[in-house]
Amino acid sequence: MKVITNWAEVPQFENEEDEAAFWAGARLDGRLMNGSLLKADSRESTTITLRFDPRLLARIKRLARSRYLNYQSMMKQWLSERLEKEI
Repeated sequence: MKVITNWAEVPQFENEEDEAAFWAGARLDGRLMNGSLLKADSRESTTITLRFDPRLLARIKRLARSRYLNYQSMMKQWLSERLEKEI
């Protein structure tokens, strides 16, 4: 299996079949994937406090664990998605 370490190694595909054939024999390097994630600028982050019913928080944490996510990051994602929907 070919490991893709640079985005330039991924060709432009003519159709989905070509793309599927390419990815059947290739995978992205973990460092390339991690470097592609958008990271929030910590200088633009503000700490807030929210109070939750313990049962609700436990359910949120279980859901986040099942998705292999940090529960706080998952909640920020939910808020961001809902804000975009409202706008």
